[in-house]
Amino acid sequence: MQYKADSPDDYIAQLPEERQEVVSQIRTVILQNLPKGFEEQMSYGMLGYVVPHTIYPNGYHCDPKLPLPFINLASQKNFIAVYHSGIYADPKLYDWFVSEYARQCKYKLDMGKSCVRFKKMDDIPYKLIADLCTKMTIDDWITLYEKNIKKK
Repeated sequence: MQYKADSPDDYIAQLPEERQEVVSQIRTVILQNLPKGFEEQMSYGMLGYVVPHTIYPNGYHCDPKLPLPFINLASQKNFIAVYHSGIYADPKLYDWFVSEYARQCKYKLDMGKSCVRFKKMDDIPYKLIADLCTKMTIDDWITLYEKNIKKK
């Protein structure tokens, strides 16, 4: 589901009431734990945490006018999604996350390439999301992106 929002606060205000608190909590966790340099913005109709052009002028290879994406947070029809590009690009980070998720959550992990789907609002691993945010600095992400993802 995409919402027509101009700001993260506007996005959250448009969500169903039962989703507002959870998305707000995840947003707070992300903002409190992301390393210095990443910026919050609306990105692809959801909350985005990106490498701004002031730090990485090349931007995103799919559309260089866009800043380099890192994390997105969205309320979808049947779940809340956290998209973390580092999980997709770094097998060690992926393995760590999968292992920790099993330790911290009572329900089975529902995950795509970079998308973690939370269907049970009472089983959101806020501490795990916080830890995930701290695992990669902005320089780490740029290096990994250029090595593994960016088309040369």
